[in-house]
Amino acid sequence: MNDKPPLRAHPEDRVGKLLRRMGLVLAALIPLGIFAAFFFYPVVALVGRGLVGPGGGGPTGIDLTGFADVVGRPRFFKVAWFTLWQAAVSAGLSVLLGIPGAHLLYRRSFRGRSALRALVTIPFVLPTVVVGLAFRTLFASSGPLGSWGLDGTVWAILLAQVFLNYAVVVRTVGTTWAQLDQRPEEAAQALGASPTRAFLTITLPALGPAIAAAGTLVFLFCATSFGIMVVLGGGKFNSLETEIFRQTTQMLDLRTASVLSIVQILLVGTVLGIAARIRHRTESTLRLQSHVGAKPRVSAADWPVVLVTGVVVALLVAPMVTLLGRSLHTETGWGFGNFDALASTGDSQLLIVSGWTALGNSASAAAIAAALAITLGVLLSMVLARKPRQAAARRSLTVLDGFFMLPLGVSAATVGFGFLIALDKPPLDFRGSALLVPIAQAMVATPLVVRMILPVLRATDDRLRQAAGMLGASPVRVWLTVDLPIMSRALAGATAFAFAVALGEFGATSFVARPERITLPILIGRLISRPGAGNLGMACAAAIILAAVCAGAVFLVDRSVGARRGAAGIGAF
Repeated sequence: MNDKPPLRAHPEDRVGKLLRRMGLVLAALIPLGIFAAFFFYPVVALVGRGLVGPGGGGPTGIDLTGFADVVGRPRFFKVAWFTLWQAAVSAGLSVLLGIPGAHLLYRRSFRGRSALRALVTIPFVLPTVVVGLAFRTLFASSGPLGSWGLDGTVWAILLAQVFLNYAVVVRTVGTTWAQLDQRPEEAAQALGASPTRAFLTITLPALGPAIAAAGTLVFLFCATSFGIMVVLGGGKFNSLETEIFRQTTQMLDLRTASVLSIVQILLVGTVLGIAARIRHRTESTLRLQSHVGAKPRVSAADWPVVLVTGVVVALLVAPMVTLLGRSLHTETGWGFGNFDALASTGDSQLLIVSGWTALGNSASAAAIAAALAITLGVLLSMVLARKPRQAAARRSLTVLDGFFMLPLGVSAATVGFGFLIALDKPPLDFRGSALLVPIAQAMVATPLVVRMILPVLRATDDRLRQAAGMLGASPVRVWLTVDLPIMSRALAGATAFAFAVALGEFGATSFVARPERITLPILIGRLISRPGAGNLGMACAAAIILAAVCAGAVFLVDRSVGARRGAAGIGAF
């Protein structure tokens, strides 16, 4: 009989564990409070506007007559159907073109691979209004591809959507592909299977969850795209996103806009749930396949993939080159006149502030938004990275993860619209506040920050933290000496990414930006909505500056997170 007493933790260890738990609770409560005030409350207020009629909804408090009226309109079905099918086709094209790129950039070794990865990633962080303007310039009758007759067609929208989201497929599938064990495929080929058959029977099934996750996310991004629809749709093609904006700003029908927002929330919420389930399967697959071999160099068998990727890269570069050329072309010839015009307020004094002032507004708002998004993202990642033994605790973290990812699924226009109708009275009266724009941008950027930092923290052995705690380190010191060094690269990349996303944010800012504090994307949108070669040239110059800043942030991302090592912790979105 063993009469020895059970081992007990040292009193100082119990104190440290208690402090650590209190720190985690606090780390969860801070973002929960901010998200409750600046995301869930506006969204709930918006939903309430759609479900409660002017008379208060009667005894039940619910009035669905407005909902039934909006859903029963032929225009609703037209807009909803267009939203769904254009997103599905765009996602399909992105996956079809992105798989060869993922193979070349993540499964093969060649000189310049890191630069090419950064190049194909740049479109994803470009502001949608810049992308729309680039394609509009490319396909215009006076543009290089004007003879193709795509200006004003749905094909221009689809190509622009693929341009934006190609990197999502390449990086999501590529980071998974980079970690696949090559030995099963090599064994199949050694037994006589052709490379094509080995790919279809072994590699493709293993990549299935990653491909499905990437396609789902692209569908989500395309279904909530705003800038592309505004610039290239031209009122002829409308999605739920642009219809919400039209009902709010032109028709002044807030209830219809609320109903449309509810429909969109239900749609993207369903897709987001599917994406979360697929992402969980992807992460499980990665854990099972840990062997990573050296990447072979490009061979003759890879030339079809090289050809497809080369054509896609050329198509990615063409719109931006065209936009650059248009920005340097003035009515008097080639030069920097359009950039000089950014010091003015446009033809016929169209704007209240100059382009440079708008750039300053964008930079300051993006800096505040990035700081807020990083603070919230780090706190959330610290909590979500825990690996509790209890099943109930694990389920709670899963629910919490999905809870804070909702802003990724709810469209930016819906967030901005919610701000407009909810944050206009005490205690949350932000009318006229300069913080409204950066807060709205931070709500959009925070989920992306979490997705970039969380995989790195989850891959960290928790025994390192426990060992530091056993040696007497306080919870703060454990975080400073263990977690912070490990996630420093991802943190630097996420900061640059959050800044770029906030800088180019267009949907939510369109609702909440005041005329005297407009950002550069809003200025571009207003310039191209008015006739005049001077306004268009000024918009192109502003778009080039915005794209250059965002592209610089992307290069910083890839350099800071060690993308050359094929890390899966970033870029997996």
